[in-house]
Amino acid sequence: MNVYTTDKIRNVVLLGHGGSGKTSLAEAMAYLSGITSRMGKVSDGNTVSDYSKEEQKRQFSINTSVIPIEWDGVKINILDTPGYFDFVGEVEEAVSAAGAAIIVVNGKAGIEVGTLKAWELCEKYKLPRIVYVSNMDVDNASFRQVVEDMTNLFGKKMAPFNLPIREDEKFVGYVNVVSETGNRWQGKEVVSCEIPEYNKANLQICRDTLMEAVAETSEEMMERYFGGETFSEAEIRAALRTNVCDCSIFPMTMGSNTLCQGVYTLLDDIVKYMPSPENREVKGINMKTSEMYHADYDFSKAKSAYIWKTIVDPFIGKYSLIKVNSGVLKADDLIYNVDRDIEEKIGKIYVLQGNKPIEVSELHAGDIGALAKLTAARTGNSLSTKATTIKFGKFEISTPYTYMRYKPKNKADVDKISQALQKITHEDQTVKVVNDSENRQLLLYGMGDQHLEIIVSRLLNEYKVEVELTTPKIAYKETIKKTSDVEYKYKKQSGGHGQYGHVKMRFMPASDPEVQYEFEQEVVGGAVPKNFFPAVEKGIQDSVVKGPLAAYPVVGVKAVLYDGSYHPVDSSEMAFKTAAIQAFKKGFMEAHPVLLEPIMSLKVTVPDSYTGDIMGDLNKRRGRVLGMNPIQGGKQIIEADIPMSGLFGYCTDLRSMTGGRGEYMYEFARYEQAPSDVQEKEVAARAAKVAENNVED
Repeated sequence: MNVYTTDKIRNVVLLGHGGSGKTSLAEAMAYLSGITSRMGKVSDGNTVSDYSKEEQKRQFSINTSVIPIEWDGVKINILDTPGYFDFVGEVEEAVSAAGAAIIVVNGKAGIEVGTLKAWELCEKYKLPRIVYVSNMDVDNASFRQVVEDMTNLFGKKMAPFNLPIREDEKFVGYVNVVSETGNRWQGKEVVSCEIPEYNKANLQICRDTLMEAVAETSEEMMERYFGGETFSEAEIRAALRTNVCDCSIFPMTMGSNTLCQGVYTLLDDIVKYMPSPENREVKGINMKTSEMYHADYDFSKAKSAYIWKTIVDPFIGKYSLIKVNSGVLKADDLIYNVDRDIEEKIGKIYVLQGNKPIEVSELHAGDIGALAKLTAARTGNSLSTKATTIKFGKFEISTPYTYMRYKPKNKADVDKISQALQKITHEDQTVKVVNDSENRQLLLYGMGDQHLEIIVSRLLNEYKVEVELTTPKIAYKETIKKTSDVEYKYKKQSGGHGQYGHVKMRFMPASDPEVQYEFEQEVVGGAVPKNFFPAVEKGIQDSVVKGPLAAYPVVGVKAVLYDGSYHPVDSSEMAFKTAAIQAFKKGFMEAHPVLLEPIMSLKVTVPDSYTGDIMGDLNKRRGRVLGMNPIQGGKQIIEADIPMSGLFGYCTDLRSMTGGRGEYMYEFARYEQAPSDVQEKEVAARAAKVAENNVED
């Protein structure tokens, strides 16, 4: 592939609802640009961008893939993203690297939740965008309806650049609004044709909208417009490029991906109207001067880049996907990783076409490429020279809230599983592995149930290790509400030295309910020698790890040793420790033991119309709604306190209740006493487990 300068680069991300046609559009673009000699199909598992076995098996995109194509002397880096919400991290990474977006809308299904989420992402990052309506070869696909719906939602900034021509309910051509010409497909060729009568009224409306937008680009244009002058096509296109780049107009076009109709025009529009990186800003911090560094995709400045995605594939190896923010990156350059404080020689530079690496000699500012075998590099790291160390801000990635407990099916695979999951977390920022040592369980976090299922499938197919997911244990805790006074004498004789430890202790709630335990001694007259006090405390320390009530960690207990006795020969540290453990069990159970459950502070963001359903559902989950705050876009943030046990399955249920429009986040708030039915259930489960094993945990 040729080397392209900054002005000849377009970085375009494909966004939209799952199944809207993003991957088939990328395939049509690859075919038209000559990358492939025949078009692959998602259903056949042979597309350029859906190259992983999981994607081919499930027939939808899971990862963002890059397809650089050459069109009319310009390099277009197409970033094909997943449409399903469980893989939003991949979408967020791609958007951070893009300079413009194509929002793909299924002409048959119309505007879907994924369309709205794509629009919100573009607004957040101020991305110029084209709305492309796919599936126009389908009978009941309606471009007019999508235009109407988009205009109702987002105002009169929506500007159709092309209108469909249909004959006998078939999509046969289009009217170009800018040039006011009719075009018709004959095989792979486009030939001129008359504009049908039914298009003329619509054409005039769309044309007037465009002319108003063109006139508003300057005072001179405005004067000419009101003076009745007509603009030349070159003037219109130049003005529209300005409008598109500053997001004052959003072009709308359409086509059929499978028939490659309308895609040629779309590629032309990307080149003509989408901004090159030189029109966009990017800033970092110069770590030596602590000043703002305006990289701004300037090829004449010091080299800098950031890693926006990592691929760790057992078959093709590790690649760090980078976007060059300034300078020109060349093969064999020394590059300094600011975040990891390491300098590495980059070796070869590649561009990836799906999973196919193509070597290039250099990458100019604004271009997207890949570096192999940067061992220390991670997604979000900043790369620069050691002389000019630049650190760029990290892009936002969604937090995973859905989690399950995982166990190796084969205990010998523990290390392999750990290493495989580490590689997956390097690749996917929305996967998190947590070792919950208190409850002796390993937790796997993801964006949803499907996300977790795919991780398990990848472990099996790519890394040859098997895990099973189960419902995690809730991080309950145990404490006491009253005071107890107990004694325990541990006495054992078995020939030779015996064992003797005798303690009298009081147990009560601690002054700080969050500490594990407090230990005091009030022994007088040497009833228990001082050298055995640490052993008694060690007995308490061991006892609070698994409480006597339901084997959960103990908090907020004060233990006071006030009396006891000892034997000058048989007493030992072990004897007093054992006596303390038994005294704790007895004293704890006599001091009104209770189970504490974790309470989470929950925020649910939903459109107004769903608030009643959400609040009703939260009540069923023992949630307490604290209030509602209206926000922009006709949405409400519902704030509630909810037991952690009430959040299992919430991701799936919330999506089901809101058609995918609801979002939620939570954080730990505090512990509260669990209701008696919850406590009884946990105590019974503990008793059943002990009975089953015939030994105590």
